[in-house]
Amino acid sequence: MTHPEPIRLLIHGASGRMGHALLRLAAHASDLSVVAAVSRQPPDASGDVPWFASAALADVPAFDVAIDFSLPSGLPGIVGLCRSRGAALVSGTTGLDDSQRALLADAGNEIAVLWAANFSLGIAVLSELVRQAAAALPGWDCDVIEAHHTRKRDAPSGTALALGAAVAAGRGSDPHYCAIRAGDIVGEHTVMLTAAGERLELIHRASNRDVFALGALEAARRLAGRGAGNHDLAALLFAR
Repeated sequence: MTHPEPIRLLIHGASGRMGHALLRLAAHASDLSVVAAVSRQPPDASGDVPWFASAALADVPAFDVAIDFSLPSGLPGIVGLCRSRGAALVSGTTGLDDSQRALLADAGNEIAVLWAANFSLGIAVLSELVRQAAAALPGWDCDVIEAHHTRKRDAPSGTALALGAAVAAGRGSDPHYCAIRAGDIVGEHTVMLTAAGERLELIHRASNRDVFALGALEAARRLAGRGAGNHDLAALLFAR
């Protein structure tokens, strides 16, 4: 979609690692303008971007899309703000409970919402390819193998589980999972479909954490100006 003016972004959770990356990368995108950085503490990487405390959400200027990488406890505030302003919401906040997921689903009745566990564009495309492969090969064994750095606590990763959901959507049954925690691996995911005499592997490797912030910025571009609904990143990418 073409926007004559830069898309106005609000970064929610701006003092975190993803928030810093979003601010840094958006500063070099001529089609994006960050109008507010929101966090509990001032984000060091905000530069000239106006900063607002989490308790002062109501004071932020007009924006088109909010990008949220905060904590689950902060989700109701940013969802409520987006609904009251008629703005779209891109969220990568993880660890949500059922009530918070329901909050996002309900918000989709009024605004454009996109939540994802992983904003790598490659992973988004991989998920759709996995769904198609699982549907075409329903009788094959299926394994999702993921590798991350030693500091990552959850296993399987949220991305692995999302790929498993794509498998289930394609063939109606879940895959097996294998999680590896080693060194400083940013993120590697392999979906392996195996039958007698042959094996199909669909693989994604991330070598730089900026890919996740770049993907969230691309999601904001795709979501800006769209109608209400709970949108899917892969569907937006394949809708070129």
